[in-house]
Amino acid sequence: MTRRSQVWSLSALLFGACTGSGSDDSSGAPATDTDATTEPGTAADATTEGTDTSTGVPTSGTTDNPTGATASTTVDPTGQTVTGTTDDPGTSTGPTSETTDGTTGVAEVELPPPDGEFDYQLGESYDPPMGVTIVSRDRNAAPAPGLYNICYVNGFQVQPDEEDFWLDDHPDLVLRDGMGNPVIDQDWDEMLLDTSTPEKRAALAEIVGGWIAACGADGFDAIEIDNLDSYSRSKKLLTQDDAVAYMALLSAAAHAENLAIAQKNSTELLDRKEEMGTDFAVAEECNTYEECGDYMGAYGDAVLMIEYVEADFTTGCEQYPQMSIVLRDLDLVAPGSPGYVREAC
Repeated sequence: MTRRSQVWSLSALLFGACTGSGSDDSSGAPATDTDATTEPGTAADATTEGTDTSTGVPTSGTTDNPTGATASTTVDPTGQTVTGTTDDPGTSTGPTSETTDGTTGVAEVELPPPDGEFDYQLGESYDPPMGVTIVSRDRNAAPAPGLYNICYVNGFQVQPDEEDFWLDDHPDLVLRDGMGNPVIDQDWDEMLLDTSTPEKRAALAEIVGGWIAACGADGFDAIEIDNLDSYSRSKKLLTQDDAVAYMALLSAAAHAENLAIAQKNSTELLDRKEEMGTDFAVAEECNTYEECGDYMGAYGDAVLMIEYVEADFTTGCEQYPQMSIVLRDLDLVAPGSPGYVREAC
């Protein structure tokens, strides 16, 4: 199951570059230079979207076109060949190798500072408390000046306020059951995205890769992709291999922007980190579920831990004093709001 706090974010529409035809592959609607679209809104820190005048496609947080590339052939991590682009985020792959200087060998990305004080601000952004050096925020929020900033992206599922964007513009990228109905994560009321084929993974990576590029343009240092384990809620329509192959595309998109990228949760996939190309881990409730040692075995000290139960937070601080651990409230609200909780060690 997914263990994360709920956060609403903007969607950005980036059409697939496979055909180069100037139309949206999934909707069939032609794109024009005069089209202008505003992305679905969010509860906080929303930004007004612009439109790339060369494609008619809305962008998120930046006017750069993250899909402006020529068509080529890309090898999906499953071993199948799909048509993609040469320098478009999400269409080239390649796991990174760890080095000893705090970067990864291929992309030269910067990892979170070891044992840096951490704050988790997905629900609401606020001025980080004194001493914080690492902060994670929604992709539509601004990064915190002078800190190591992680950009949260829900890459495997659809947040409820984005349903129209996906159903209207990319209906074929929503996972559906035998009756044609979207498959829903019941815990979070989120539709699952369909990562079942190389073509769909490439199309999804075009869109989410654009969000990742926008994170980089906005000044974030790293990416946190949520719901890697959505295959486990897919009614057996998706597999671990699908998740790993798609995650590799998103890692490539992040590394193309010189951003580190995290594996979030999913201990069952730790032994496939090299395939996924992930650089560090964001682990929710690993003390509660006695999984912290597993993450550390795969990522060393590049593990950020979030706990929601005070006793488990205390246990984690005692057992792993060298790690970045934060206690937060489930809704991740700001100071002054009812229910706000934050401690760190």
